[in-house]
Amino acid sequence: MLVLAPSLANFVRLAGVGGHQLLYHPASQADIERDKDMQRRGRTLARLTQYTRLEGAPSSPRNTSQTSANDACDNDILHALECSAVHALITEDKEIHTKARLAGFGDRVYNIQTAEDWLRRLHEPAEVHLPNIEDVPMFSLTSQLEILLFDSLRSSYDTPERSFNKWFHDKAQTGRKAWIARTEEGVIEAICIYAIQTNEVINDAKESLSGQSLKLCTFKVGEQIRGRKIGELFLKAAFRFATENRCENIFVHTSDDQFYLLELLVDFGFQQRGMYGTDIMLVKAHPSVPPDLDIPALDYAKLYFPHYRKDVFVQKFLVPIQPQYHQILFPDLALQGQLFGGNSVAGNAIKQAYLCKAQTNRVKPGDIVLFYRTGDEKAVTTLGIVERYEVHEDASSIMQIVSRRTVYSQRDIEVMARTPTKVMLFRLACHFQSSIPYSALTQEGIVSGPIQSITNISDDAFSRILRLSKR
Repeated sequence: MLVLAPSLANFVRLAGVGGHQLLYHPASQADIERDKDMQRRGRTLARLTQYTRLEGAPSSPRNTSQTSANDACDNDILHALECSAVHALITEDKEIHTKARLAGFGDRVYNIQTAEDWLRRLHEPAEVHLPNIEDVPMFSLTSQLEILLFDSLRSSYDTPERSFNKWFHDKAQTGRKAWIARTEEGVIEAICIYAIQTNEVINDAKESLSGQSLKLCTFKVGEQIRGRKIGELFLKAAFRFATENRCENIFVHTSDDQFYLLELLVDFGFQQRGMYGTDIMLVKAHPSVPPDLDIPALDYAKLYFPHYRKDVFVQKFLVPIQPQYHQILFPDLALQGQLFGGNSVAGNAIKQAYLCKAQTNRVKPGDIVLFYRTGDEKAVTTLGIVERYEVHEDASSIMQIVSRRTVYSQRDIEVMARTPTKVMLFRLACHFQSSIPYSALTQEGIVSGPIQSITNISDDAFSRILRLSKR
């Protein structure tokens, strides 16, 4: 609880700032009252008095006479979420997270860290900064092996023959490197150790990956910066590294209790390829040549990033975006060439949200969107792949949809939601090496006037944009 206390306190503070009511479910109280540790039970029940009881919560229809007391409590709590008695559920219970994910509403269940990050994005957007990612040799970290983050790894690496520290020193001597992220106080709180492997045998069935592959040897994000998109930033670094080094696959093995990591990896196209001892082996195809497959465009983008479908069956749109929102969405644009280095920056995550008042309803998942920065630069800078595109006029619904990726404050969302608002969730595919100015767009006949709303463009126009961008 000591680690979570600052985040919990800030979460409660931000909930007050935003006028969000904090409730507890009666089933939680019943669960606590079964705790046989009387002192802990008393302390926990006392903390409940800080919150308001959720009255009238319906019992879960999933509960039967054979359902255990613990499972019945979990089911009742999740049923309240399913029935929209509340907007979101905040819990550190991993089983509830798993059940919610399997039931299809895991995106509304948060732990303290991710919930705090959500409220910070809504109420203090100017103060939300993603940490730097540093690319460092492992040997530079051998003097820091007693930090809390590494303590959390010891049980997975300690064996009777070799300790975690010995393992770390051995791998450091091979020249391995790592991406790391630090807290605002400078403490290492996330690490991804990586290495290129050739013709690697990946599982107990002795399957191998031909040619060069990128192995993510250790992938750990600590509690203090969970929810800050560090996992996405590590994957962003891995995808670029694999592209530059012509690695045809990326693979990682992890345990089934690492459900946050498993969910992240599957969402970015990793697929299970057997077992490696007691670990699950996950592999992502990363072909240097785009595969010719007739699958939905969004699935293609997930499975084969950095490639994406751009054939005639995929729509292309120009999307105008004001400079202030462009800067928040894409803060790494000016630094994109510096993703790798001694102390490099990866300023934004891959999954983003964009809100607008466009009239078009034609945009659909898998479509390509080209972001055009209005105002100062007047240029196309960035390409994304649409995940969702919906119309909403309820601020709370919009906040739920964009919760894990919003750059808009609650005030921004409430003002926009006074009239029907388009909500676009998309994945950042790339920034262009050379942005395409408005003058070039008009000269090439791609547009004939100011870009003031989402604009559909032809396949020929899109090809000319790619040529002008030097991609």
